[in-house]
Amino acid sequence: MKEISAGGVVFREKHGRYEILMIKDRFEHWTLPKGKQEPGETVEETALREIEEETGIKGEILRPLVTVQYTYEHLQHGETDKVVHYFLVKAMDGTESPQLEEIDDVTWLTVKEALSRQALHGYSNNQEVMDQAVDFLTNECG
Repeated sequence: MKEISAGGVVFREKHGRYEILMIKDRFEHWTLPKGKQEPGETVEETALREIEEETGIKGEILRPLVTVQYTYEHLQHGETDKVVHYFLVKAMDGTESPQLEEIDDVTWLTVKEALSRQALHGYSNNQEVMDQAVDFLTNECG
């Protein structure tokens, strides 16, 4: 089985510095908002919808980031190949609020805090995504 998802590194500028939005999933990992593509959606539409559903934040895609691929064991479908398209997303509107059916917490972190939380409590396949987003923010936007 193949599963396509999309999500993003959501950021905002506050007090002259960037902050990144991270979520705490039901497995106690700190990660990035993402979710499964619905029929008829582009991956960009999926990313923006899932970010808003999971975090309450509406965003605007600035650019694509790395696409992550991995295999996991799905309870009903067995071995599943998953492809996740990530985007750099600027927060435009909304108040952070976790979608409690799927995630435990959502919070804004400084870039340094987000990188630390990713390294200590995140998924290893998100490291390249975070690094790419932070590199772009510091070199292109900052």
